[in-house]
Amino acid sequence: MRTFESINIGEKAELVHVITEADLDQFVSLTGDNNRLHTDEDYARNTAFKKRVIHGMLGASFISAVIGTKLPGDGALWYAQSLDFLLPVRIGDTIRVVAEVVKKVSRLRTIELRTTIYNQDRQIVTSGTAKVKVVESRRANGERTTEESRKVALVIGGSGGIGRATCIQLARDGFAVAIHYHRNRKMAEETLAEVRALGQDGIVVSGDITDPTQVDELVWQAQRSLQTISVVVNCATARIPSINLKNLRWDDIQRSIDMEVRGAFNLQKSTVPSMEECGHGRLIFLTSHAIEKPNSEWLPYITGKSALHGFARSLAIALAPKGILVNLVSPGMTDTDLIADVPEKARLLTEAQTPLRRLARPDDVAGAISFLASDKSRFLTGETIRLNGGQVMI
Repeated sequence: MRTFESINIGEKAELVHVITEADLDQFVSLTGDNNRLHTDEDYARNTAFKKRVIHGMLGASFISAVIGTKLPGDGALWYAQSLDFLLPVRIGDTIRVVAEVVKKVSRLRTIELRTTIYNQDRQIVTSGTAKVKVVESRRANGERTTEESRKVALVIGGSGGIGRATCIQLARDGFAVAIHYHRNRKMAEETLAEVRALGQDGIVVSGDITDPTQVDELVWQAQRSLQTISVVVNCATARIPSINLKNLRWDDIQRSIDMEVRGAFNLQKSTVPSMEECGHGRLIFLTSHAIEKPNSEWLPYITGKSALHGFARSLAIALAPKGILVNLVSPGMTDTDLIADVPEKARLLTEAQTPLRRLARPDDVAGAISFLASDKSRFLTGETIRLNGGQVMI
């Protein structure tokens, strides 16, 4: 739940929705407004509109969703609204509802929001001003319930081998877990079942971490369900293609950089503000042993991981004064689906060259992540934990 003090002038929230026939039917059923301009195609054809238009208040009703769930969210008391309906909206249109804080009244604990609804052509279809009272819990400031003080982790790539093992280990450590997936929902749901079997709460979230809008949405879903995220673990990575230099294209490198660095940037952008409010947090990224023992045919992968290494260390310096720690885990070749395209000969050679004579396992990596997520690592930031079975010793 947001406090009045944590809300800033200029802060924005938004949602996007495609208007459907079902939306119109439900609005008519709820309100009884079956005006033929909205419900009868033949009638509308003989008007200046030529086609049915939805009720203006149907679109405006999504302002309530933005206020009640995003800005300010839980505890919002929406008590006044002005509206100007500027353009018609029809079934199939995509609306983007934006609320921006333009005024705060400390004496009344109220905020004023500029509310604007755009269509898919970026035209303003509805504009107005909302007034909202921020109703906070009667619980004294600083008094935290078990629910509010519990540990919450967001694991990106939680449906994969290392990600799945990490979710389960963090659940054993007492974390509620938001399990992210991009394509494999089935595996994410199975991981969620294991987290819940360990007695911890969880949620499945989805999105492309290279897209800031999708990251904002998945983080919002996780925080709304589980409260403030205290630990972010990014286990997502691209597959490791073996590409000879003469066949390499810049796009191959750019994809890796986008996944590793753009993804990490978007994640910190969405999660650090709430960590700052709490005065603590953990960001944990996966780099790779390959950046210290490079393979020429893994150039895109190694470039992306090397860039992530520099990004994380700089980020650690920037966030340390705010109580937020940033660290990396650098596994050697790990026995997961990610190495499916790595030739068997290369895997066997790696095992033979490893003093411990095996590849890393997902639970090995999860153990290191568990340490970095715990209070035992409270004086560690900007560091890399190497898990390579002794291949590289520093």
